[in-house]
Amino acid sequence: MIYVDPKILDRVNQWLTPFFDEKTQHDIKEMIANDPEGLEDSFYKNLEFGTGGMRGIMGLGDNRINKYTLGKNTQGLSNYLKEKFPNQDIKVAIAYDCRHNSKSFAKVVANVFSANGIKVFLFSDLRPTPELSFAVKHLGCQAGIVLTASHNPPEYNGYKVYWEDGGQLVPPQDGEIISEINSLKYEDIKFEANESLIQNIDSEVDEAFAKASVENGTFNTSEEARKNLKIVFTSLHGTSITMIPKVLEQAGYNNVLIVEEQAEPNGDFPTVTSPNPEEPAALKMALELAEKENADIVIGTDPDCDRLGIAVRNSNNEMVLLNGNQTMVLMTHFLIEQWQKAGKLNGNQFVASTIVSTPMVEKIANHYNVKYLEGLTGFKWIAKMIKDNPELEFIGGGEESFGYLVGDFVRDKDAVTATLLACEIAAQKKHAGNSMFQYLNDVYNQFGNYREHLISLTKKGKQGAEEISEMMKELRANPFKEIAGSKVVRMDDVSKNETTDFVKNETSELNLPKSNVLIFYTEDGSKIAARPSGTEPKIKFYISVNTSEKENFEGILQKKIEAIAAQLNIS
Repeated sequence: MIYVDPKILDRVNQWLTPFFDEKTQHDIKEMIANDPEGLEDSFYKNLEFGTGGMRGIMGLGDNRINKYTLGKNTQGLSNYLKEKFPNQDIKVAIAYDCRHNSKSFAKVVANVFSANGIKVFLFSDLRPTPELSFAVKHLGCQAGIVLTASHNPPEYNGYKVYWEDGGQLVPPQDGEIISEINSLKYEDIKFEANESLIQNIDSEVDEAFAKASVENGTFNTSEEARKNLKIVFTSLHGTSITMIPKVLEQAGYNNVLIVEEQAEPNGDFPTVTSPNPEEPAALKMALELAEKENADIVIGTDPDCDRLGIAVRNSNNEMVLLNGNQTMVLMTHFLIEQWQKAGKLNGNQFVASTIVSTPMVEKIANHYNVKYLEGLTGFKWIAKMIKDNPELEFIGGGEESFGYLVGDFVRDKDAVTATLLACEIAAQKKHAGNSMFQYLNDVYNQFGNYREHLISLTKKGKQGAEEISEMMKELRANPFKEIAGSKVVRMDDVSKNETTDFVKNETSELNLPKSNVLIFYTEDGSKIAARPSGTEPKIKFYISVNTSEKENFEGILQKKIEAIAAQLNIS
């Protein structure tokens, strides 16, 4: 006889009541009989909101993405919206990506909102996530939803919630909404649509978004420079194919080669192991096309078009991939320079980044007397900085995970406008007889040679979650005293909102929301952060090293990274 934990069975039995459709009940009974491990993983907890919303494997159960978990979230959000905006005509916008079931899930969400008397603007086909953020403000909505799992594997989907400013949910709203959701039973979901409240949207928002992208992402680059830049672009089977080619063309970039094998949206992502531009293998086909056509720059985006990966030619004319920190350094420096040339810097501007990203951004900002603000991982915190500092002008901001935001017309990472910005940098540098790669080296030579490295460990399922928890407990119980031969001088435990100075033997408060992150700082300027992902079954280690050496610095930095990874035993 197969044993199933009674607590799990209690949760399962809720799904075997008449409210749930017959197929759902039949499939759950099959799991009880034949797949107790799968049953446990599907029901042992509720899916949670992380740094990027709710994301998980599609399937049956409380710990899966399905019409009932999405419906319950949407019912809770509907109740919350009506409480926060009483006596108002509430409107929401909904977008979705290329993943399996995204279109049908988006309709389920639209149905629930409309059943609660809420006006819905629903994109009739897939669109980039940043366009949803734009649409929320453009259409005067109180909230927005995008159905996406970003760059996760094909079996995943997700549900991101945006507020009326176009940014993702932040505390206390996320906690209040979660409390509302948790107070509901599945039987409280109103699934019967009021079709009169659901309006499809397309070209009008598309054109407005494209126009705003060109306005925010172009900087006095000559027509000739744009014409002479040869670009290879891949959408990695995702949503960016609907917008990036159009925006590049409107900006004057007509020499664009698209990786046709990856241009068709497809939730199976058949040509890549992972549709993640952070991983070099994802851009393999684009790099091959670039070599064949002698292109200047390669750009690839993830499925929902909020992250981008870039490759440029080095001093040996070889295509090299830039990591997210390098891209962020280039974009931030270039933007600040453009603001300076336009005479727009007066001390009331800021750039933003995150606690696990390169220290270079702060150094650049300080040099130009631009304020630097830093937050937790996730672009919702950068959006919050913009909202909380209306007296300051936002220039741009990014994070190490290949996301960047230009200006304030969108309030989430935006690979559409960032792609255009990357092309502007490359075109201007090529036209001046320089290169994007040399520009990066020039910035390093001015501000210091920094290098960053990410190590990501995947730990799936309930057991994996427990292993990640134990790793963080061990790091807290026995913190490093030295790393790669350099003394640890400071440790930030963001979960306690405190920082410890080991030199002065003092502990003080951090000015950050609490989060499960540990950061170690060493005497030689290295920085190592440990952070469980909020949206994937992973624990991530972020390593940053630097040197003042001008010669052979690449070898010096690589040895530092290798020594740190070896000590962490995670190489």
